[in-house]
Amino acid sequence: MKRLPILALGAGLIVATGSAMAATELMTSVPSNSVTVTDWYKQNVYDPQNTKIGEVMDVLVSPDGKVNSVIVGVGGFLGAGEKDVAVDFSAIKRTTKDNSIYLTMNTTKNALQSAPGFKYDKDTTTWVRDNAKRNNASQ
Repeated sequence: MKRLPILALGAGLIVATGSAMAATELMTSVPSNSVTVTDWYKQNVYDPQNTKIGEVMDVLVSPDGKVNSVIVGVGGFLGAGEKDVAVDFSAIKRTTKDNSIYLTMNTTKNALQSAPGFKYDKDTTTWVRDNAKRNNASQ
């Protein structure tokens, strides 16, 4: 009958260890320099002359959890004819204008339209090169 207390103690240690491990993943505050992904996702992007050149369609995260690029939708009308291009995350600058998030990029709409196009592959849940979206420029 001495086994029962040892088994109970072992089970208690497993539960306590599991609780302690879960608690280490929780935070009691948010880092002060954090920004929300909603400041980027589905936001318009403007060139230096304040002309809209695209819209952020997706924010991509590396396997180590760092944001490394965004997909910008450019061109088209009401989604038809739009082309999605990949942009390095550091190329887009976030500011505030008229109490709203304002994203700028030091490029032109033509440069974005000339860039290689990408499409979202639902089967692999990744962005892949869209060879159907070629323009007159060689890609």
